[in-house]
Amino acid sequence: MTHNRLDYVALMHERGFRVTPQRQLILDAIGEGGGHTTFEEVFGRVQRKSSAVNRATVYRTLDFLVELRLVVAADVGGGRLVYEIAGETPHHHLVCLNCRTVRQISHEAVAQLFTQIEQEQKFHVETNHLALFGYCEDCLPKMTFHNHAHELEHAHAHAL
Repeated sequence: MTHNRLDYVALMHERGFRVTPQRQLILDAIGEGGGHTTFEEVFGRVQRKSSAVNRATVYRTLDFLVELRLVVAADVGGGRLVYEIAGETPHHHLVCLNCRTVRQISHEAVAQLFTQIEQEQKFHVETNHLALFGYCEDCLPKMTFHNHAHELEHAHAHAL
């Protein structure tokens, strides 16, 4: 499978690393996910093509590919780590705490925040896969009502 965003073979060679069959299988498995894919999904795809590749190899290779910035990993809450082939520009996520949907947002949406942190805190942000948690437009009205009702119930119980 080709990874149409970047030439990963050339990038790995340029950085002094070989593209082993296992690395290629894992890159392909991530690419087949079409976006955010879990370790279990990657492992399952790799196993269907080569049962000789074990879990430890997949974990080590994912860590290696993330370190090389060929793959990005994001914690989307609930202990869920997802992997994605790195694009030419970073992007970020909005994760709904209620329905668990994940929406992608552009780097431009948070770039000003990163610049402000760098200026005010003298800290250069290297994150290229930020996840922000909250409530999507469909869940927000339900959560606002639920939270407001809970607050009223709690206040009423204390008033008695």
